[in-house]
Amino acid sequence: MPNSLLVVHVHVHVKPESVEAFREATLANASQSVKEPGIARFDVVQDTEDPTRFVLVEAYRTAEAPAAHKETAHYLAWRDTVAPMMAGPRTSRKYTNCFPADGDW
Repeated sequence: MPNSLLVVHVHVHVKPESVEAFREATLANASQSVKEPGIARFDVVQDTEDPTRFVLVEAYRTAEAPAAHKETAHYLAWRDTVAPMMAGPRTSRKYTNCFPADGDW
């Protein structure tokens, strides 16, 4: 059975004066996001060489899960809170999971 998890990497460049506030808001969003039934993982990582750069690694169980996530109160609050903190627009890339198997997430 082929894997079907959709993995999205969201790249965010934050203004230097907003790094801590962005991190706090993003961790609050992530802690709620992992409770959603359509989300297998929601990781937040920060660049070791440039702390103004973050990557959100989101693993969705279904094709519909990303849209459902974007309708949640915690996502909407995060989106509005962090918008003025960004040094530029966030970007994302979508991937198909290869390993571990979907059932192991």
